Amino acid sequence: MALAQFIASYAATTMTVSISAIADDLGTTVTGVQTTITLFTLTMAALMVTGSRLTDILGRKACFVGGLVVYGVGALLAALAPGPLLLTLGYSLLEGIGSALMIPPIYILVTVLFDDVATRARNFGLVSAAGGLGAAAGPLIGGLVTTGVGWRASFLLQVAVVALVLVWSRRVVDPVPRGPRRSFDVQGAVLSAAGLFLVVVGILCTGAYGWAAWQVWVPVGLGAVVLWAFSRHIRTAADPLCPPWLFRSLVSNLGLVTQLLQWLVLQGAFFVISVYLQEARGLDAIRTGLVLIPATIGMLASAAVAERMARRHSLRGLVRTGFAITATGVALVWILVDAETTLLAFAPGLLLLGTGIGIMLTASVTLVQSAWPDPAQGAISGVSRSASNLGSSLGTALAGSIVATAAGGPPFATALGVLAGVAIAGLGVALLLPRAGQPA
Repeated sequence: MALAQFIASYAATTMTVSISAIADDLGTTVTGVQTTITLFTLTMAALMVTGSRLTDILGRKACFVGGLVVYGVGALLAALAPGPLLLTLGYSLLEGIGSALMIPPIYILVTVLFDDVATRARNFGLVSAAGGLGAAAGPLIGGLVTTGVGWRASFLLQVAVVALVLVWSRRVVDPVPRGPRRSFDVQGAVLSAAGLFLVVVGILCTGAYGWAAWQVWVPVGLGAVVLWAFSRHIRTAADPLCPPWLFRSLVSNLGLVTQLLQWLVLQGAFFVISVYLQEARGLDAIRTGLVLIPATIGMLASAAVAERMARRHSLRGLVRTGFAITATGVALVWILVDAETTLLAFAPGLLLLGTGIGIMLTASVTLVQSAWPDPAQGAISGVSRSASNLGSSLGTALAGSIVATAAGGPPFATALGVLAGVAIAGLGVALLLPRAGQPA
């Protein structure tokens, strides 16, 4: 299950170092590849709650295995894509749908298989660390594979890993949930997916039209209206896609916001730095991945001691510390790097960025999941993963919209400044988390 989480997170970041190679090979642009990356995480975000509900209807293991199959087919299709359209179909849609099916069962099974809180937290840490490792190692592995073999080989690597997970999935034990089988809320699924899609597409359009254009705010406004209709629907439906009481916990709500913001910063920073290195500095995929190594080291080091830190410090304290370190890291890249500096100037900021993200990844997931009893794990798992992937999608869309017209110079600095501000906002949200024992 951890390996499945790893490959889904890997897929979200490995494309960033291959942007120029893919654009040249398929005859598209940096903006076109950015859109493909954004649509991948957006598909996951839009369908994650739907995938979570399907675990209650079809079974957790069935959804896990089915998601792996869909994901593997998508990765193979992307590897063979002759043009951007088939790449989008395989990577953005099929891999996104597959991830939305296989990720929620992972977190549900970890919850129901381990009754002891400490053991559950340790296994959440393993899965979350695998996700963080995939996100951190994506640029480096992708750079090595793209430069040594080609960008298509990165998708074939995903096919191989998925095949391995499919073989191992025979060992997965799925406790049979009690109670009647739930129905599927088609209207809720359509409304939630359409609302999220319209909002992110609107932000994507800023790269082409600017923030003041109607082409931006019409889809954003329509998305907000659709999401409002979704919120009304779940309050009146007999068996809604997402029960409204799921948003009555202050701890859970604030934890979801921190998850969204930390993935927004991580994905946004990886995207904008990768574009800058390839378009302004002329680096190839492998050298881009090597520049990002300090972030990988920071995430791996902090993830390795996540369980020990969780025993000694409160979860809310770890989330606060993580955002403070992350904001400092992004600010250092913003301050230290310009057209005249060497590539070593990236190292201090990226190390702090990776360390901060690694500190709070496991803490925020455990915070949200542990706020609810076992019967609610299916619903909260989908919402939690949706928030994380929506953050990734917004990060790529937001950062990409700023650097869409030019690489380096003011667009690069502006994008990093915005991301540093988002990290500071995340710290502000984390400061609102109540102390253990306070009303939630």
